[in-house]
Amino acid sequence: MERKYIEEKTFDKTDFTKDAPTTGDYEGCNFTNCNFSNTDLSDIHFIDFTFTGCNMCLVKLNKTAFRDIQFKDCKLLGLYFYNGNNFLFSADFDNCILNLSSFFKMSLKKIQFKNSTLREVDFTETDLSNAVFHNCDLTRATFENTILEKADLRTSFNYSIGPGLNRIKKARFSMPAVIGLLDKYDIEVE
Repeated sequence: MERKYIEEKTFDKTDFTKDAPTTGDYEGCNFTNCNFSNTDLSDIHFIDFTFTGCNMCLVKLNKTAFRDIQFKDCKLLGLYFYNGNNFLFSADFDNCILNLSSFFKMSLKKIQFKNSTLREVDFTETDLSNAVFHNCDLTRATFENTILEKADLRTSFNYSIGPGLNRIKKARFSMPAVIGLLDKYDIEVE
């Protein structure tokens, strides 16, 4: 069966929970205020595109590709991004809720998370070199064997990152949030 190719189309206030998007390649499109909750987006390729104000909670992402994607004001709860087609994965997140999502073992070099909530997100074995976390809540986010070299976390908060468990050379932190580097050691700082 031939893959569908959808180019430069705008989807506004579409409810995909009743009728999922057609499997294929979407390029240069925009999804605004759409509902994808619990939808199966497997084997769809999203290229050079924007999701704005979308509900993407618990979406299935088996072999799904995201390349040059902007997520703005979206709910992305419980997504397993690592199940997707991660070759050339490229996305930025602005004012999004990504709680309980996972980027396990992904390469996210230079990714930007701005004004976002990343509670209990799994970054285990993820390459976050040169990543920017601007004003992000990282409560109970998991960083184990994570590469955070040259990452910028100066304006983020509630993180707990064990320096002995992660590569953090030249990463940028600020006071008082930098105390999150000591949480794993169960020590008291006064």
